[in-house]
Amino acid sequence: MKRKKFRSRLLLLVVICFIVFLFGKSDWITKQLYPVKYNGVIVESSEKYDVDPHLIAAVIRVESNFQTGRESPKGAVGLMQLMPTTSDWIIERANLEHIPAEKLLHDPTMNIELGTWYLNHLLSQFDGEKVKAIAAYNAGPGNVSKWIEQGTWSGEFATADDIPFGETRRYVQKVFYYYNKYKEVYPKL
Repeated sequence: MKRKKFRSRLLLLVVICFIVFLFGKSDWITKQLYPVKYNGVIVESSEKYDVDPHLIAAVIRVESNFQTGRESPKGAVGLMQLMPTTSDWIIERANLEHIPAEKLLHDPTMNIELGTWYLNHLLSQFDGEKVKAIAAYNAGPGNVSKWIEQGTWSGEFATADDIPFGETRRYVQKVFYYYNKYKEVYPKL
């Protein structure tokens, strides 16, 4: 009987300690759930191209979960999942020296820089409206412009359910979920 009572008290103590640990270290746990890698590169590209670093981190999280070497079934490569044709277009428009696809696949610095340049371009194209730019990052700016012109989608997050492409609809929702989380967890990213 004493042994059973001892085990019950020990279990209760362990549970209480665990709960105290969770609440005491909730910031630590949150950062484990929402990690950001390549902070320096993200911040550097953010400052260079005037794009919110939280938005860059959110795109990377949704595109590759911060894992280099990713290639999509459609051929998009790297952390920010850039299509080779888009990368070539960015390199030409930004007057950058040619970057081989293999380097984009494995080099986080190059991939983040090109992806951030492209985000800046899309934000400029859509007058700084982040939701439209993020939809265009996934579906292409032509599709987003067409949806807005035809009245299919308003371009606002509140009406994201009206986005005709299911993949883009989910993409926008995920990116803004992580965008808001990263702003909360890493206010000074």
